[in-house]
Amino acid sequence: MGRLSSVLPVAPIAILGGGVAGLCAARLLHAARVPFVLLEARDRLGGRVLTVDATGAPADNGFDLGASWFWPRTQPRLAALVAELGLSAFVQLTDGDVLFERMVREGPQRYHGGPQQALSFRLAGGSAALVRALAAGLPRERLRLRTAVTGMQLEDNGVTLMLAAQGDASSSPERITVSHVIAALPPRLLGATVTFAPTLDADTLAAWHDVPTWMAPHAKFFALYDRPFWREAGLSGTAQSMVGPLAEIHDATTASGQAALLGFVGVGAEQRAAVGDMVLTRACEEQLRRLFGDEARRPQATLLKDWAADPFTATPADRVPGGHPAGGDRRWVTGLWERHLTLGGSEVSPLEPGYLAGAVLAAERAASAAIAAIQERRGT
Repeated sequence: MGRLSSVLPVAPIAILGGGVAGLCAARLLHAARVPFVLLEARDRLGGRVLTVDATGAPADNGFDLGASWFWPRTQPRLAALVAELGLSAFVQLTDGDVLFERMVREGPQRYHGGPQQALSFRLAGGSAALVRALAAGLPRERLRLRTAVTGMQLEDNGVTLMLAAQGDASSSPERITVSHVIAALPPRLLGATVTFAPTLDADTLAAWHDVPTWMAPHAKFFALYDRPFWREAGLSGTAQSMVGPLAEIHDATTASGQAALLGFVGVGAEQRAAVGDMVLTRACEEQLRRLFGDEARRPQATLLKDWAADPFTATPADRVPGGHPAGGDRRWVTGLWERHLTLGGSEVSPLEPGYLAGAVLAAERAASAAIAAIQERRGT
């Protein structure tokens, strides 16, 4: 799937973003027989869902550099979708002791791991299994990669979108006109990368900017091994540290048995950029040695994903952690744009904002709102 072609059929609804929210919205529109076009700036679908192999390449079975877990007991709509799509899930391993590192000179403290109240699950094959299953049921000609929306202009007959092909400097800007737009993007990213004519009111732009983008300030580090040796020592692979650079560590072994530890980097985005990936990787390996022993210092491979450096996820405002998005029932779009633009990214979900479950719920609301808006304008 490449850049948008001049023969694209006219669609009443455009979806901006090919992550879980955008794909769920597309699935609902397709089921309702409402034509759509989905525009994704990346060269892949999934957004902040990214499953890779040991080399860092996208893979059907691997390690989740982005969204990893879901909680069926407290996220029933997502659990129902996983079941509906026929996907397999497995419980995140927490059996065994946990480690806590308060300061280097003390060494790690070991504690007996207690029972987990709300069991977290991962998808067999990685979270990208959800992306593949959602995309498989959609018309391929309606899914366009490497196509960024740079501007929107309100017209008498709808919304004209200004498009830019990514990775093709010789291409000319293109335009399409649709009746309605579902922006399945973080509000802050939408406001920072898309221009609007007429301009959005200042209160709306400020509200979008104030919504933290989930994952945007963070980085994840993986160390891959030939076997989960920590389990042999009665450890769960879970650790917390006040020393760093990893603040929180978990067993990331896949359902197929590929052994790994993952850690959330506790170093800020500016400092990560200053020290560089190589220095940060060496510091992470040394920390794993302190916690899990000498064997942890010799991984077969390492992976590092800094979401703050991802231009399709983060803006400069995201380089400083701003907490978790609050979501909620509110008017995310006001004024002239209200009847033509619906926000549908996970951050605007009234429940579980920022999580995979929030993406599913936000997409359902956005698809329903877009269909209702079109029917209203048609007088049906």
